[in-house]
Amino acid sequence: MKLSKNLKLAIDASIQAGKKIIEIYNSDNFNLEYKLDDSPLTLADTTSNKIIENILEASNIPILSEEGNILDFNNRKNLKQLWIVDPLDGTKEFIKKNNEFTVNIALIENSKPVIGVIYAPALNVLYFSEKKLGTYKILITALDKFDKSKVFRLPLVEKSDEYKVLTSRSHLDDKTLDYIDNLKVNNLKVVSVPMGSSLKFCLLAEGLADCYPRFSPCMEWDTAAGQVICEQVGFKVFDLKTMKPIVYNRENLINNYFIAKK
Repeated sequence: MKLSKNLKLAIDASIQAGKKIIEIYNSDNFNLEYKLDDSPLTLADTTSNKIIENILEASNIPILSEEGNILDFNNRKNLKQLWIVDPLDGTKEFIKKNNEFTVNIALIENSKPVIGVIYAPALNVLYFSEKKLGTYKILITALDKFDKSKVFRLPLVEKSDEYKVLTSRSHLDDKTLDYIDNLKVNNLKVVSVPMGSSLKFCLLAEGLADCYPRFSPCMEWDTAAGQVICEQVGFKVFDLKTMKPIVYNRENLINNYFIAKK
């Protein structure tokens, strides 16, 4: 398996950031604050962001991060390449200490995600994907030496007799519940599976779930890495307004509602 320079950078950045996140996670010293939109911000968010930005700077590709200085659209609309980063996705899950939080790093080329890395440091697992490479899962014990015996190409799980729909652990809404209630898939039993952060995309890629509908607001950095990871195993992440795959580096960084499924 040959990894590109940019994919290696993204993997390294996520691992280094994840190590610091876990230190803070275990210390209980979160320095919790709240942003203007009432979303939580912790020391782990800001520290992770600094680490990631310092490592990704070696690529000479601009960075769009939830916790960074967001470039004005006029200064980024013509960019051919752009990193999109969420240094701590699932901050609410981090605060609750349920382990369902991730580091998300994606590389965008001409508005489309081509590299995706999602690292779940509390679960000791990292997912990565690159266009034409496929999607892989690697156990944390193998990260330092990149032991091929610990790297698994996805999907891993066979089809079950249930149709599993992923829902947000902290942002479940009535539209999603209605969607699930009205869903009919052949003779399969439809079941709801709650999960925090971008791990929902990872469960799809592994074959552990079938569908992820999102009818509440989220941002480009919440989906970019997960979209590549899913697309490389045959899923589509449909913008329900355009009925096409989500595109990135838009003027409005808030995603339209979407559904990820095959």
